Amino acid sequence: MTTKNKTLSQQKTCVTNTPIARNSGIDFNPALFNNIIINRSAVERRAGSFGKRRSVKKQHQAAWLLKAITFIDLTTLAGDDTPGKVKRLCQKAKNPVRADILQALDVTELNITTGAVCVYHNMINSAVTALHGSGIPVAAVSTGFPAGQTPLNIKISEIEASVANGAREIDIVISREKVLTGDWQAIYDEVKAYRKACGDAHIKTILATGELATLTNVAKASWVCMMAGADFIKTSTGKESVNATLEFSLVMVRAIREYFELTGFKIGYKPAGGIQTAKQAIEYMILMKEELGNDWLTPELFRFGASSLLGDIERQLEHHITGCYSANHRHAMS
Repeated sequence: MTTKNKTLSQQKTCVTNTPIARNSGIDFNPALFNNIIINRSAVERRAGSFGKRRSVKKQHQAAWLLKAITFIDLTTLAGDDTPGKVKRLCQKAKNPVRADILQALDVTELNITTGAVCVYHNMINSAVTALHGSGIPVAAVSTGFPAGQTPLNIKISEIEASVANGAREIDIVISREKVLTGDWQAIYDEVKAYRKACGDAHIKTILATGELATLTNVAKASWVCMMAGADFIKTSTGKESVNATLEFSLVMVRAIREYFELTGFKIGYKPAGGIQTAKQAIEYMILMKEELGNDWLTPELFRFGASSLLGDIERQLEHHITGCYSANHRHAMS
């Protein structure tokens, strides 16, 4: 086997499901986060280093991009979603890279798929049917996504209905006004209620970081959601004016690291919104590797919320083979 194919074959690790103890949460304890103060300048300096100090080239870049595909929650959250559109998206999730590209890279045996397909509640049945037998979970956005401005009982009913319809992951939105007014107990109580409503389905808590005003609020919200039992913390809905950034991500993954050191529970991380290029994907993967280690470079603990990212990754993989960039329309999402 060539050196290139040895490197690519190591991607077998990216589709291995290792059981991870689920976060049971801990009692609400403001002492764990009240004194947090985030130094924005220091965060910006550190975040700016991820794409500069590390470089992934040639066959190693191809290997990283293949692994990045397994982290993608392939997403459609539009008003014009139809069952047909969702079914096509699910086919792309099952076969995310053109067969000729996989053959040229000699990695067809890896059976690479995306991490999940993320849809609105009304599209769950279509997605579950299309993904049957693939092992790819359906994630559903819930709790009045994206604004979260609906009564608590309706939010809980929405979660329960999505789980009943077959969603194995639920992406909830927290009440941003409670963060902005410092009502941390209320945030804890609502996320704990959502966690209970999810049952066996995993809960990803969306902070809507671009609407939380300060990095300190982002850190505190991360802590409260993890304390309440979140399986993942997620930056954004993708609908805010500012979505995922490396700065937000650094603050959140360091909260994850500290929570793990305190409790032993590994919490997942999902940046979402605005991640469109292979280069950006690698920067986020470098962040995860440097801040949390290789244990977090698995679909069980790391996801991208994205729709157009996959197309650019496929395009970059073709460039790795041919040395030429193909037109974007040759790498359609669905």
